Amino acid sequence: MQAALVFAAALVALPPQPAGVPWPTVQWPTASLPGGVEADAVTTALAAVDRRDPELGETRAVVIVQGGRIVAEKYREGYAATTRLVSWSMAKSITQALVGIAVGKGLVALDRAMGNPHWAAGDARAQVTWRQWLQMVDGQDYHEIGVRDPARNDAARMLFGAGRLDVAAFAASLPQIHPAGTHWNYNTAGIELVDDALGRVFAPGAAADERRGKVADVLARELFGPLGMRSALPEFDAAGTFLGGSLVYATARDFARFGLLYLRDGVWDGRRILPAGWVDFARTRGPAPNGATYGAGWWITPPVGDPARPHALTPEGPADLFTAQGHEGQLITLVPSKDLVIVRLGHLDDNRGWHALGRWLQALVAAFPDVR
Repeated sequence: MQAALVFAAALVALPPQPAGVPWPTVQWPTASLPGGVEADAVTTALAAVDRRDPELGETRAVVIVQGGRIVAEKYREGYAATTRLVSWSMAKSITQALVGIAVGKGLVALDRAMGNPHWAAGDARAQVTWRQWLQMVDGQDYHEIGVRDPARNDAARMLFGAGRLDVAAFAASLPQIHPAGTHWNYNTAGIELVDDALGRVFAPGAAADERRGKVADVLARELFGPLGMRSALPEFDAAGTFLGGSLVYATARDFARFGLLYLRDGVWDGRRILPAGWVDFARTRGPAPNGATYGAGWWITPPVGDPARPHALTPEGPADLFTAQGHEGQLITLVPSKDLVIVRLGHLDDNRGWHALGRWLQALVAAFPDVR
């Protein structure tokens, strides 16, 4: 494994699957809430499913996994455990896993330039490494968070406007305005460039249909299949690029399976799916001074005393909490110290609802004691 994937010992250790608890490859094991959990707080959190909340909007599915078992689960009327729901940007964490699979096969080196056919060799964008794209310190001039006008929002323009038929071509057209590694900026276009590059890695020289088929096969064979994520449905554009910045459909239980893979350090039922150290890479902050709430494809919680901590989803911690997050309040939350996975899928009526969602999540996480 690359030496660059070794990280500081300050990270909370990722817990193993408890002895005697079966892996949920075929069926999720279930259990009652364990002792020490504040059951009333869990009940209050789950009650959000029953009503439209003025701040939380619709909560359509909640799945809580503790110790490898589902200990609580609830669905809004009209939704069920078999209902596929959209990931939105939680898909970025799936792209991060797909890069890890390529790294594990020796097809990608994190600290090599990724490149793109639209750029000349001397273009500064062509020197940005795979690591920097995943950490979103690529330096591109991209505007999404806080841009409410769809005509000016680069994500809307790329996915539903001028770039919709070839998202990678749109993403490659964006200029670089910061030296790579110096400035963090949330960048869905950068992740689509990663997905485009993965298409070339797994299917070099292939046309759109063949690229689409090959990447879908790798996802099914190397990730979704081993985990039992039978509902997972990745979307592709007309050019054959995996829309891994925004569009994977799956059930809440299958998103919980994906979360459990990361909580278990990339190992599933004795098989290493992701390289050793890959999950630590995901939950370790990048190099940019303004990037304290982001790792690599996952959002993280800065430590106590960090000036960025109040801007985290759960500013009261715990500090080891990290999340896959998607538009309109999609969440896969992992807390190693509590051996906890929480999936929330739904629809925030307004992005200002993220503050309410953070409070909801923090209260729910606080209901569970540490397992150590």
